[in-house]
Amino acid sequence: MHPHIKKLYQSAGKAERLIIGLMSGTSLDGLDVALCRISGHGRHTHVTVEAFTTCDYPQSVKDKITRVFAKQTVSLEYLTLLNPWLGQYHGQLINQCLANWQVNPQDIDVIASHGQTIFHCPKHQHGYHEFGNATLQIADADHIAVTTGITTVSDFRQKHIAAGGEGAPLAQYGDYYYFASDDENRILLNMGGIANLTYLPKAAQINDVVCSDLGPGNTLMDAYMRMHFAKPFDDKATVALQGKVNKPLLNELLSEAFFKLDLPKTTGPEVFNLDLLTQAQAQSQTQNLSHQDVMATLSALSAHIIAQHINELASTETTVYCSGGGVHNPWLMTQIQQQLGAHISFKGSDVLGIHPDAKEAVLFAMLANECLAGEQTKRPLTSTPSVTMGKVSFAD
Repeated sequence: MHPHIKKLYQSAGKAERLIIGLMSGTSLDGLDVALCRISGHGRHTHVTVEAFTTCDYPQSVKDKITRVFAKQTVSLEYLTLLNPWLGQYHGQLINQCLANWQVNPQDIDVIASHGQTIFHCPKHQHGYHEFGNATLQIADADHIAVTTGITTVSDFRQKHIAAGGEGAPLAQYGDYYYFASDDENRILLNMGGIANLTYLPKAAQINDVVCSDLGPGNTLMDAYMRMHFAKPFDDKATVALQGKVNKPLLNELLSEAFFKLDLPKTTGPEVFNLDLLTQAQAQSQTQNLSHQDVMATLSALSAHIIAQHINELASTETTVYCSGGGVHNPWLMTQIQQQLGAHISFKGSDVLGIHPDAKEAVLFAMLANECLAGEQTKRPLTSTPSVTMGKVSFAD
């Protein structure tokens, strides 16, 4: 048996595994790194987050990713060069984290790398009848593995697409394994660049779970702040709170075709970007709005679509557990809560033991754990494909 295969086999048989989960989302703000101690698998998964940090991207790295991010036309040469470079860079960040945490790399079973999404393209979006769903993440995992000396599991979304899904959101698996309850209806709301949720009825089976993107979380607000204020986000909603919601612009934005699609569905900044905003302002004749009013309206858009879907799913007493960068936007959080029914409670995911900023990195660590130690189950192909996700890259 090859030594690498033998080590994977031994890791799979351990009572617990040390797995590093990585997440770099559409906000492009940095790399989330979560050191997770995981035992069991499936509904018997237990996770302890031993350490967590976000490695902020310097502007030079953000600029590199932005050159190819969510664009229909990019330089193929530059994309080809960026893929391994970003993998090496992620590997260097991991090495720094392990040194800071005083953790021996040899003690890590695997790294779970989500990669950096640069284009997400479900069939309902692209218009090419001969092609199906597609998505592309870069930061090549072979380069992460070689740079760190740690076996790396990556590219989780492709198997989901191969089995009939859209490649997102994948949170439904980790959310179900870790957060499902026999006693409480739960919604796990993640507000990153794109807002998504997982609805977990109490005592749910995996095919009872509803998991879907909803539309913009922070992506439109962040893009507008970068364009007009040279800031990565609206800190403490300072700008939005100075403005007023413009109803004609809000209604025009809500007419976007994505909002009319049934759940589950996926989307990204390929749809929700400043071009969409420019078109909506032209259609609603609101080009002369102040920046503050535009930000207030974009915040209201995110709050509206999030609250609407929560209210539709939560017909009885339900608790919403929030994560992602949106939890740090007090005005967005307040607007959502104001629009929810009285039977819906609103809390942070830290109440359940996972820090809101760490949740997505932890979920990918859990997917890598399933790749190593999970059991294949046979279920009818639904919007929740029963598949083992992740490709394995060895360190040498």
